[in-house]
Amino acid sequence: MAKRLKPFRRHLNSAQDLITTAQNTRAGFIALALERNRRATPMVAEARDLKANAVQARTPLLLRRIERIQAALLTAAGVSEKAAGHFIQTERDVAIENLIIEFLEPAGDAFVEELVFRFLLTRGDSLGGSMRNVGGVLAQRKFARALMASLHNAGAAFRFLHGPTGTWADIPASGTAGLEVDLRGLTWTTRRSSRTVYFNLRVPTVRNSVDVCLLDCSANEDQPSVIENPARYVALGELKGGIDPAGADEHWKTAGTALARIREAFRKQVLNPPIFYVGAAIAEKMAGELWEQLQDGRLTNAANLTCEDQVASLCSWICDL
Repeated sequence: MAKRLKPFRRHLNSAQDLITTAQNTRAGFIALALERNRRATPMVAEARDLKANAVQARTPLLLRRIERIQAALLTAAGVSEKAAGHFIQTERDVAIENLIIEFLEPAGDAFVEELVFRFLLTRGDSLGGSMRNVGGVLAQRKFARALMASLHNAGAAFRFLHGPTGTWADIPASGTAGLEVDLRGLTWTTRRSSRTVYFNLRVPTVRNSVDVCLLDCSANEDQPSVIENPARYVALGELKGGIDPAGADEHWKTAGTALARIREAFRKQVLNPPIFYVGAAIAEKMAGELWEQLQDGRLTNAANLTCEDQVASLCSWICDL
């Protein structure tokens, strides 16, 4: 009988295949830049609206009389939306007064421009904060798209977990385009059993969140009891979307610790579910370590997120488990 091929062998021949190419690194940075611009678009529109209303005031002090820009004035004062929720009205008034006295009045006739610049400064800082995890967000979307494609090609009917509402829904008649934005899980039934994938699931056995979890269950089952049962986990994996080569080793250090924690937690339950890793920034040293773990069985599968064929192969494997 021929020896069964290990799943990672479907798309990997050596450690070199895991290394992120310079071309894919550039493509990853471009994707991040496009996402940054997309997220910045509403902020630019807000700044234009602020300017259009602020020019009605002849002096900085008269800005206080324009009711509809008070929230924007607070933002220009350096108070983020998150922080503003903790302020009482008196504190908001003081922050705006300081903005006017210390920065807008000294700007003279250019006070509106100064106001808009300071508004964008605070909103830009907020954008920077949201962008810190954008790699992970884009990685999850890409992985979800690949999973849906594999299920669709296999003729498997599936449903998706809508994140904002926390409810399971059927795939719309218009298709799967755009579903990955709010998707937090997928569920389907094969001829053998039901399967459900969750993203960013807190696994009680591990006592931590795991990026991707495949469970032996349907969406109709009592989810808390299923999630708490370690025997229901079919596979678990870490998904890292950061593309900067300078952070590759740090991503792997974090992921490697998480993967070891998963293995140890399930080992204590006398269980050994398949463990996998998918990452965007994989340097030569990291690729060697990944390949070593694939060879000795610590990892069952792995793929470079920037390589479409590898991700497709890994997702097909998941859908076949």
